[in-house]
Amino acid sequence: MFYYFLKFIISAFIIVLISEIAKRHSGFAALVAALPLTSVLAIIWLYIDGSTSKQIADFSNQIFWLVLPSLVLFLVLTQLLKQGLGFWLGLGLSVLASIISYLALLPLLRRFGVQW
Repeated sequence: MFYYFLKFIISAFIIVLISEIAKRHSGFAALVAALPLTSVLAIIWLYIDGSTSKQIADFSNQIFWLVLPSLVLFLVLTQLLKQGLGFWLGLGLSVLASIISYLALLPLLRRFGVQW
């Protein structure tokens, strides 16, 4: 039980840290947020939990391919907010655009042998 609590605390700490840094230095916070910290943490947790190198390599490969459609969220949100759209509507439409991007990419990945 302590192990799961530790995982939770470390992971939550990083999210809170990034949001607090963003209040003062948005560029630096963006850099920290852009780092694959959650992926690295997940990989570390998998390794500690006894996953094989193949399982971790497969996970890492899947992350690589699935990051691509997530970038759509940031591009669309930036443009919508610059156009004056409200935050919640812009965020919602950005999430929707990202979901559509995932749905478009997943069948393509299957065709190229990338399992998810």
